[in-house]
Amino acid sequence: MGQAPSTTSSRASRPDIAEQLAEAIFGGVYAPGDFVPKELDLCATYGVSRSTVRSALQSLVAAGMIKRISGQGSRVQELAQWHLLDPRVSDWMARFAQPNPRIRREIFAFRVSVEPFVARLAAEHATAADLNEIETAYLGMVKALESPDHCHQGISHDDHDVAFHEAIFSATHNLLWAQISHVLKPAIALLVETSNHSAGELQDSMERHRLLMEAIRLRRPEEAEQAALRVLERTGLDLGIKSIFDAPLPHLRLPGALPPAS
Repeated sequence: MGQAPSTTSSRASRPDIAEQLAEAIFGGVYAPGDFVPKELDLCATYGVSRSTVRSALQSLVAAGMIKRISGQGSRVQELAQWHLLDPRVSDWMARFAQPNPRIRREIFAFRVSVEPFVARLAAEHATAADLNEIETAYLGMVKALESPDHCHQGISHDDHDVAFHEAIFSATHNLLWAQISHVLKPAIALLVETSNHSAGELQDSMERHRLLMEAIRLRRPEEAEQAALRVLERTGLDLGIKSIFDAPLPHLRLPGALPPAS
């Protein structure tokens, strides 16, 4: 008589219905105001019980992404209702929101509002250990770009980039900013991964990151604030988001800086 499959293997083979619906919602398959498929349709599609489907839908309700309406089904909520800082939702956002320009723009606008102030605090409070973390991430970015696969020590250029920004948040030595950096990590990764660079744009981006690092190292809060804006200005250009910056930012020159691009 054949042996029944283990509970572990059975669970591993089950589809993550909540995640698949989240992917469709973040990708715009189901827009705010749309209804996702009904419970019985989801049961038939995934070959699972109604209780399994209800559990998946309830997790999306808890995430603020859908609302159950008696007698009608489950309707996608407006973006403002989504709990984007919930760890699972932010993970979905990083993996599934690339086709969604509104989400990218909202994340970008938030970063523009927050990161210059965080850079100023880092310039005021960074310790030698913090500066080492920032420099290590920066050098990882540089060395990754020198590799054909854009990786250094098994870590991609994009991940080194995210680590660079995370280290700046940590350098504020403010408990809440440090915690927010962990929550925002998937959101920052989303913008990093969706920024397309040519060789010249990568060089420009790296120089902007270096100027930010130097301003923090030299403890120049105002220059760190402006340097952070210049990093984000490059991100905005790469994402095709330009209107947030109504005028060119002042050019920054720190010791060892490259001359401005012509």
